[in-house]
Amino acid sequence: MHFLDQAKIFVRSGTGGPGAVSFRREKYVEYGGPDGGDGGKGGDIVFEAVPGLNTLIDFRYTQHFKAQRGHGGAGKNRTGAGGNDLVIKVPVGTQVLDDDRETVLADLTEAGQRVVFLRGGDGGRGNLSFKSSTNRAPRQCGPGWPGQEMYVWLRLKLLADAGLVGLPNAGKSTFINQITNTKAKVGDYAFTTTRPQLGVVRHRAREFVLADIPGLIAGAAEGAGIGDRFLGHIERCRVLIHLIDINGTDPAEALAIVEEELEAYGAGLDDKPRLVALNKIDLVDAELVRAFSAELLEAGATRVFPISGATGKGMDDLLDAVLDYLPAATTTERPMGEVEDAAQAKPWSPI
Repeated sequence: MHFLDQAKIFVRSGTGGPGAVSFRREKYVEYGGPDGGDGGKGGDIVFEAVPGLNTLIDFRYTQHFKAQRGHGGAGKNRTGAGGNDLVIKVPVGTQVLDDDRETVLADLTEAGQRVVFLRGGDGGRGNLSFKSSTNRAPRQCGPGWPGQEMYVWLRLKLLADAGLVGLPNAGKSTFINQITNTKAKVGDYAFTTTRPQLGVVRHRAREFVLADIPGLIAGAAEGAGIGDRFLGHIERCRVLIHLIDINGTDPAEALAIVEEELEAYGAGLDDKPRLVALNKIDLVDAELVRAFSAELLEAGATRVFPISGATGKGMDDLLDAVLDYLPAATTTERPMGEVEDAAQAKPWSPI
């Protein structure tokens, strides 16, 4: 499945149904009169966040969404049926933006969240509602009120607890493959990761979601490389893990480059707590690891975690630090031998 995190669509709510012009003509009824009913309401445009989706690729092939219009009224004061609402299902973390791509109109951050985005038009009045003391037989009715329409942008921001950042070829794909079941592409060249990856980490009987985004280079905020368009996927992370290749360029320089790009992007990324991990320590001796760690501390890192994404060395300490930034576990384990209720204490019987 292809990954798509931005899509432009057209949405239009339903038009209300017209009112009816009708008069009673019943045998043995002495007095007739107007009895035209009102039109039905048009359908609404509703956005719903559903679990199990992590891309907007469906909106590349279907870009126009129009809700059903209301039905017209009828005689005997019968109101027309309302149009069905059109529910547009989007991944959790989707934002609905105005056509200017800056104004956020809706933000769906929880599974099952529903937002009535455009309300359908009301139905027109039937001639019964025009009856008055001076107009006993009105022959006019109201047309349905038009629905609303607009072009909007959908922007997906993946929901993750921790995010991976770093220069290209820092070992982020190897890192996420080591601690999750993700099968991210690994290669000895820059930008092997071209789209965000999500993985579930299980550590110390707890779970959290880790996001890997394509590498950043100097000038990414101005569009260099893949640019900074994927940084939006880590805006909601609680903590960032900054991976630095110990065999790459100067570690202090690599730290400064990514820090500058996070600050240039804004959106609060430069204020998020960061854990600096010195990766690929299995390829060098311990003395060089200590020297580079001290250099990173002098460059502003609060703590450095020497790790190896290939062998898993040092991972436990890093993941322990990540757990410190996550909410405490809410599930509690029952003592050994304790049952949930009295019914479970009885032996099973088919009767």
